[in-house]
Amino acid sequence: MIELYTWATPNGRKVSIALEEMGLPYEVHPVNITQGEQFKPEFTAISPNQKIPAIVDRQSGIQLMESGAILLYLAQKSGRLLPEEPAKYWETIQWLMWQKGGFGPTLGHALHYLKFNRGKSEYSEERHARETYRLYKVLDRQLAGQRFIVDDEYTIADIASWPWVARHEFQTVDLDDYPNVLAWYLRIANRPAVKAGWSVPVPDEVPMPRGAGG
Repeated sequence: MIELYTWATPNGRKVSIALEEMGLPYEVHPVNITQGEQFKPEFTAISPNQKIPAIVDRQSGIQLMESGAILLYLAQKSGRLLPEEPAKYWETIQWLMWQKGGFGPTLGHALHYLKFNRGKSEYSEERHARETYRLYKVLDRQLAGQRFIVDDEYTIADIASWPWVARHEFQTVDLDDYPNVLAWYLRIANRPAVKAGWSVPVPDEVPMPRGAGG
């Protein structure tokens, strides 16, 4: 059994979606970051960086913070969503690192400045909007002619990026400008496991992304 400590954020949803896709049993422990629960000593003991998500694997005793590390652990534990063939394995790792190092942080800053703090810093708004659009172009090029980020194989690289793209409107991104991303986004949004994982641990103010069929 996996104990999942999470909240309704893109990083949190990566793990709940992965758990649903992998069919691993899990128990949810909501950590309400709007009320500072991430700073409680009992959570800090699990996640020293005081951020969600985090997991504890009751079977192995392993506990982990950081969504990228958790996705890799769960993929190896389940034997799913991480290719074994070396070239595709490393391509998956490459795009997972791309999401963790650039796509996620940049889109997080875009949310901060373009949705929640409009008018506070024109420089920051322009800088993060420009980099957001550039990264969407990178993803759009990668998806040209293929169903998923790593060729036609659905992997943890897709799961890592998709919840951030699900917030595209908050980033002032029009997915019609990125047709390959749009097709990929809708393809994943209609997966039953994604719909289930999206609502963990609580329903969101945006019930499901556009085109997700409910």
